[in-house]
Amino acid sequence: MKFLSENLEDLREVYVNELKKMLSMEQQITEALPKMIDKATDTQLKQAFQSHLQETEQHVTRVEEMLRACTDDTDTVKCKVLATLVSEAEDTIGDAQEGVVRDVVLIASAQAVEHHEMAVYGTARNWARILGEPEHAALLQKTLDEEKHADRLLTEISDRINPEADRVERAA
Repeated sequence: MKFLSENLEDLREVYVNELKKMLSMEQQITEALPKMIDKATDTQLKQAFQSHLQETEQHVTRVEEMLRACTDDTDTVKCKVLATLVSEAEDTIGDAQEGVVRDVVLIASAQAVEHHEMAVYGTARNWARILGEPEHAALLQKTLDEEKHADRLLTEISDRINPEADRVERAA
């Protein structure tokens, strides 16, 4: 139950509220990725997570910049979707056998996050365009492109790792 409401009355207020949730989302990802790097065993997967951590740190900076332009602060609104995805990922990763099976789970968890981010950034980019914020729209598009790239890279890695995990199961 929500005790206080944001009172979102127009698209600009919805947009700013979404930026606040995006900042929370990126901050949560920045906290989760080092744990994922530590749990990954595949070298390419570790490198992909490390690279995406550096990008995510840039995403935090971009969203902070957009929020400051809109509100003069960088307050956040907790992204409950990301909190749930991270919690679910932690449970599943903890249950997975170490090695290639855990790598499969790490990839699946990371892709769930990427897909959420792509939806959020695409929507916010469209709102920025409507609201006459072309600089924001460009930053949001750049971030969306980076999220899509991360997802494609994870798919490439999973195309190699998933069959390995299947072989592990068949050998057991």
